[in-house]
Amino acid sequence: MKKLYLVILLLGFHLAVCAQEFVWKAGVHSFFDNTEFAHSEVQMPQTMAGVHIAPELGVSWRKQHRILVGLDAMHEFGSNKAIDFIDPIAYYEFDGKPFRFYMGAFPRQIALDRYPRMFFTDSISNYRPTVNGLFWEFYKEKSYINVWLDWTSRQTHERHEAFFMGWSGRYALGVFYAQHFGYMFHFAGVMEPEVPEGLHDNGLILTSLGVDLAAKTGFQKLEINAGWSVGLERDRSFIDKWHTPQGLLSEIKIEYKGLGLFNTYYRGGKQQVFYADHANELYWGDKFYRTKEYNRSDLYINFFKTNVVNVKFMYSLHFTEQTLYHEQALYATFDINNFKKKGNADYEYIWSNWFK
Repeated sequence: MKKLYLVILLLGFHLAVCAQEFVWKAGVHSFFDNTEFAHSEVQMPQTMAGVHIAPELGVSWRKQHRILVGLDAMHEFGSNKAIDFIDPIAYYEFDGKPFRFYMGAFPRQIALDRYPRMFFTDSISNYRPTVNGLFWEFYKEKSYINVWLDWTSRQTHERHEAFFMGWSGRYALGVFYAQHFGYMFHFAGVMEPEVPEGLHDNGLILTSLGVDLAAKTGFQKLEINAGWSVGLERDRSFIDKWHTPQGLLSEIKIEYKGLGLFNTYYRGGKQQVFYADHANELYWGDKFYRTKEYNRSDLYINFFKTNVVNVKFMYSLHFTEQTLYHEQALYATFDINNFKKKGNADYEYIWSNWFK
């Protein structure tokens, strides 16, 4: 304990000497998501709604290094609790172009907001808002490459050991680009299980080619891409038995003056092979990819979008299992800080554009 106190004292002294400024961040993120998936064999109808409050305090030195500590407190609408979930936030950040690096427990949108829903479904950002691990990225203009680790569960007698190792990248050349997403999810058993169970390796990769014409037009988004996905899954109880579901995934993104369409189409093998064994513990992607063909069309309106505030309504049409399903979602976010500003807002009052 004396050694620990000494380390803390020396760290505090070092920060006091080197720190150039006190920094803070604050965010309020509210969501309402109603899914009408009745009669689906792979999804369940439900309404998810709540609000996150995420304050962070810290120090910054040399304009590139920061240490931030805070929490993400979430209240579900309709709950009789003031706070339903609390996720601690504590991380080191380095941001010096062309590199950035995070280590600790940091907000998920910092690292993984580009991943398709095949990898992480919408609700993950609402109920697992932090990454516990590290993230490193090299970026230049519209190109980047990164690697990351997210330790999601420590092994106990009741809990499985689980973590993600992931990587992604994008190379842009004019209006054309190539992109890649991948991860491997390690899912081990509980400590001293009463019934032996196999360790799972759950991998997924997607490589796509696309065209982005937004910069050449008056659109905020005008983009199309198509690629091939491959799942790599096994239960180590059957060491030589790998499952490799593959398929085509395409995306269309169109947005003009706050009105947008985001369409995704998948056709191929059924993903999430071992879902019946471990369900959402093993798979964090959208469960509709357990079908052979799936199309999702998001029609959305950005009512208000600035560097600080974003209010977005989305109506989604899901076509799969020879059925058309509906979903409605409303998101409102508010983020401020005293040290780093986001890029310029594409627009502020969307409705002012409609009535000019």
